Amino acid sequence: MKRNEFFSAIGISAGMIFMAPVLSSCSKGDTDTTTNPGGGGNPGGGTGGVDFTLDLTSPTYAALNSNGGSIVKDNIIVARTAAGTFVALTSICSHQQYNPISFESGNNRFHCPNHGSNFGIDGSVINGPATSALKKYNVQLTGTNLRIYS
Repeated sequence: MKRNEFFSAIGISAGMIFMAPVLSSCSKGDTDTTTNPGGGGNPGGGTGGVDFTLDLTSPTYAALNSNGGSIVKDNIIVARTAAGTFVALTSICSHQQYNPISFESGNNRFHCPNHGSNFGIDGSVINGPATSALKKYNVQLTGTNLRIYS
């Protein structure tokens, strides 16, 4: 390896190390947001196994007490359909990872405002440009506690 090739390789490696944290911090925020029917949500971060419980008596989750309401927590959008059932999907669009998608209760679907993809209650693609379904999570209602888990 020639000297200039060596320094070029070192410079690229150093640049990658420097840019990784900068690029990973390019999200829209890290706060949970309660939304109303058709509203937006939370652009937070996080991966791995999911297992949390929402206390539906808490004002934080009041939107889920009405059919058509939704909230976003930990990159998961939890919605109460017009029929009153609960559904939980990733809030990150499968097309270009735009976050958050929103629940449109009047259309019984999830919508990504970035490029217009729409998803069914089960996470399936209704129309693109997205071609992959949204990850769906299990929901279990016990009294006023709603468990979301994978």
